Amino acid sequence: MLRTDTLIIGGGQAGLAMSRCLSDRGIDHVVVERGRIAERWRSERWDSLRLLTPNWQSRLPGFRYEGPDPDGFMTMPEVTGYLERYARSFDAPVITGTTVLAVARGSKGFVVTTDRGAWCSPNVVVATGHCDVPYVPGMADQLPTDIVQITLSDYRRPSQLPGGSVLVVGASASGIQLADELYSSGRAVTIAVGRHTRLPRRYRGKDILWWFDTMGLFDASLDEVFDVQVSRHQPSLQLVGRPDHATLDLLALKRRGVEVVGRLTGIHGTTLSLSDDLVATTVAADVKLASLLARIDEFVVRAGLSGEVSAAESFAPAWPEFTDAPTGVDLRAAGIATVVWATGFRRAYPWLKVPVLDERGEIRQRGGITSEPGLYALGLQFMRRRKSAFIDGVGDDARELAEQVYRRLHQGRRVVA
Repeated sequence: MLRTDTLIIGGGQAGLAMSRCLSDRGIDHVVVERGRIAERWRSERWDSLRLLTPNWQSRLPGFRYEGPDPDGFMTMPEVTGYLERYARSFDAPVITGTTVLAVARGSKGFVVTTDRGAWCSPNVVVATGHCDVPYVPGMADQLPTDIVQITLSDYRRPSQLPGGSVLVVGASASGIQLADELYSSGRAVTIAVGRHTRLPRRYRGKDILWWFDTMGLFDASLDEVFDVQVSRHQPSLQLVGRPDHATLDLLALKRRGVEVVGRLTGIHGTTLSLSDDLVATTVAADVKLASLLARIDEFVVRAGLSGEVSAAESFAPAWPEFTDAPTGVDLRAAGIATVVWATGFRRAYPWLKVPVLDERGEIRQRGGITSEPGLYALGLQFMRRRKSAFIDGVGDDARELAEQVYRRLHQGRRVVA
């Protein structure tokens, strides 16, 4: 059985960031990856996808974007190339093509069984990410069998789908981008909308995430929010990275010709039941956006930035254009042949044989530290900070977890001595 001081599961941005931080502390470790480095970015994302964060915000421990377009948005090949260069920059000990089959307690720490042998390690870091398994609601089983269903992990391009109209369920960044792409391909598209976070791509001449970064909004910690569980379950950002830096939201989709409807609540044969909550959800998104823009305006004055940024822009609520949404759709009448489930992701750990999973199958942890000494998590939503699940956020969390690992190893060796 092979041995190491720390075994990291996952070779994406979180696993590589942890590897760099452990390397900086001289801690022996390996990174086990089921596929290639950044496998999910390679094989579970659609062709036209770009990061929703600007290139300058792809900061990792000891590494940052140094290309010619810091305000642009990386394509998927650019993301995988970026992470490969990062791994090479510190000779990350990544073992690719190795699937973890089980993580269990052993007599000297954890035994990690893979399809290429077993490892023994006192520390294990689960860095498989927040976007793991696509979530598909149970009602999907009620769709007629001739309706094609596809998830975000399987969708690649419009030509992959059969002819006919498309229903996109979900209106976060992924949902609105796919609705726009499919409509541009010449299809009729309907998008079913639940809770969402409306954002402009740019405000007062700066990318909206520049404001988040400058104001420290992404740095908010667990102790700085009223209820971390509420914060973790806030709707995903309705934000898309495009070369033209244009805003893409429900208002833009509707004005293009996409039919925007309320939340999908049921399927009865060929009839879809829709909630009449579209106005309510868009009003809620409008209120939050108006509050955010006012907060930015106040920050501009307080920080003395009035002469360095553009003037405040007028706010236009979206909800008045959504008062006529239907409460039902007939699949046949609408010609809908495909349903795209853009309903988010869940985490799955069937190989984790230690008692750290809650009733939903999520890892019980605070700040990445579990109740099992030596078992850590990294890259989860709001794990230590609001930005924990972003490329730009895993670094700070990894540094702090690496310190935890170092102390644990140092303490253990001191006790043995």
